[in-house]
Amino acid sequence: MASQDWVEKDFYSILGVPKDASEADIKKAYRKLARQYHPDQNPGDAEAEKKFKDITEANSVLSDAEERQQYDAIRAMGGARFSAGGPGGGAGAGGFEDLFGGLFGGTAGRHSRGFSTGDLPPEFADLFGGFGTGGGFQAPQQKGADRQATTTISFAGSIRGTTVGLREQNGDVIDVRIPAGIRDGQKVRVRGKGGPGSAGPGDLMVTVNVTPHEFFVRDGDNIRIHVPVSFDEAALGAKIDVPTLDGQHVTMKIPAGTGSGKTLRVKGQGVKTTKGAGDLLVTIDVVVPQNLSKEAEEAVRAFAAATAKNSESNPRAGLAARARL
Repeated sequence: MASQDWVEKDFYSILGVPKDASEADIKKAYRKLARQYHPDQNPGDAEAEKKFKDITEANSVLSDAEERQQYDAIRAMGGARFSAGGPGGGAGAGGFEDLFGGLFGGTAGRHSRGFSTGDLPPEFADLFGGFGTGGGFQAPQQKGADRQATTTISFAGSIRGTTVGLREQNGDVIDVRIPAGIRDGQKVRVRGKGGPGSAGPGDLMVTVNVTPHEFFVRDGDNIRIHVPVSFDEAALGAKIDVPTLDGQHVTMKIPAGTGSGKTLRVKGQGVKTTKGAGDLLVTIDVVVPQNLSKEAEEAVRAFAAATAKNSESNPRAGLAARARL
């Protein structure tokens, strides 16, 4: 939370770093100054104590990406103020002890007798090793780090949902529930299966790869398929059965005169998720017969003769005009 006097304080100057300093530069500067001005290094030195307070406050703001962005914005506006928060949060309400109580999880007045390094965050423990033994900083409770894993499931498993077992190096198996409708490359979070931490373990993040299907192709939450139809079905129209994801089939109407490559939509027969269901997109492939019987050949010739004078029967009409440069 922003302090009321952020506008007057130049945290970059306090740490001796430029405004475009990296996170590593800020951490390095803080470590150096904290070692120099730590109260256990300067017992009874009020000026060093104030300096240590300032550099710690500067580091707490600049090392947090969100607070640093807010601080830069306040400084750029040149006067915007934010409440310090909490009971009596006006200017001057929080003292030295309040500052460190907020930073390290303590309470107001807890550190009035001095500082100790026993409860400092691990990354700063080496700065103050051996300094003081009294009631000092209270280390923040930190959640453990997340771990990463990858698994591969079948297309059917991605549609219906499934459970996979991931084996640890020690032989333990973690069951990972894969929700129905998951997409290739999405991640599943398994809470509490990450690295250890003082505030509890982190999580296990599992990237799920989905094996492609030879017939169904996923397109978002829609499913695309190619369905062959005969020449007469395409020309005259027909009702055909097409397979669906659930192993059943739906009856779909093919309009008369449907050309090869036309895509028809069947509502609600795509991937089903908690947000709804996609559609089944059916692309029509008109099949040309390879071996005609004598009767069929005569029928085709009769068809050709009957449609010869129909301009629509010539599929290449206007092609030459379109091909001009």
